[in-house]
Amino acid sequence: MSLWRAGAVQAWLEVVMGMPMYLRACSENVKSGKVLLGLTDEDLELGLGISNPIHRRKLRLAIEDYRRAEGDQGLSKASEMDHHWVATSWLSDVGLPQYSQSFQTHLVDGRVLNSLSRRDLERCLNISDQFHQTSLLLAIQLLQILNFDKEALQAQRAKCEHQDRDPIVWTSHRVMKWIRDIDLKEFADSLQGKGIHGGVMVLDPSFDTDAMAKALGIPSNKHMLHRHLYEEMKSLAGPSSNAESGSEVLGSSSPVAVNRLSEERVSMRRSADRKSPLRLRANSHSADRGLGFHGSCGSLPREARVQAVPRAKGSPMHTFKSVEITNV
Repeated sequence: MSLWRAGAVQAWLEVVMGMPMYLRACSENVKSGKVLLGLTDEDLELGLGISNPIHRRKLRLAIEDYRRAEGDQGLSKASEMDHHWVATSWLSDVGLPQYSQSFQTHLVDGRVLNSLSRRDLERCLNISDQFHQTSLLLAIQLLQILNFDKEALQAQRAKCEHQDRDPIVWTSHRVMKWIRDIDLKEFADSLQGKGIHGGVMVLDPSFDTDAMAKALGIPSNKHMLHRHLYEEMKSLAGPSSNAESGSEVLGSSSPVAVNRLSEERVSMRRSADRKSPLRLRANSHSADRGLGFHGSCGSLPREARVQAVPRAKGSPMHTFKSVEITNV
């Protein structure tokens, strides 16, 4: 960038950054790449007339990226994610396409995504829904884990398109496909526009079976459906699935990202009272009670069940616990 002339600067601003509205002010004030590299936030606001704070941030982050690239470091992977891709493809994968126009207006690209906070989402992008904010931040966290490597993310998703593995990289569309595959297809379309993707299912410790059932619109009195959903989510988080997801997704990220994710997972396990369904223990009695499965299905009291189901030594039911027999 330090070698650019005025024409190159203007072409970059219009074509690469997608900001032709500031072309005139740029042509009058910025005559070389060296001047561009030295611009501050105040220069962008007063000199170029950029009043939109997200637009200023986008330019400032890009200039900082090019400044680092002057030392043969190369541009960041986030630079490959332009605002058109973010506003259309990425938001669709997250499951929140309704915010596409807002992201387009503010020209949010990969670098800006990496800088967004919950406050930015609410004040600058007018996203007031708390869960939608969380969904977007977790989707950004996944990009950070993968160092904003778009190709690595697409490759990882392609591997699990027809296999129930690596749920952390699942798009909202893949989650809806999984819901249909587990015989809950009548509820799958309820997830449209809800922002439920693999990052939410794996990285959010408060997202449990009840949260998923609520998003799907499963009535609270459908206890068997709740139980079925719980078992399927628990199966999805089985040891083999988690091992593959952890090794392959983290294997493509930097040591810093790996350490950060490990620390976050430890923190989540320690601090979250409500566990994610993808972390629930196989013998979780509290989950069984929460689902109200036995009581609502008219099961007999424990003493009555023991008496009602004799366990002769040769009986095929001998090896089963009374609760399992009752369920059958």
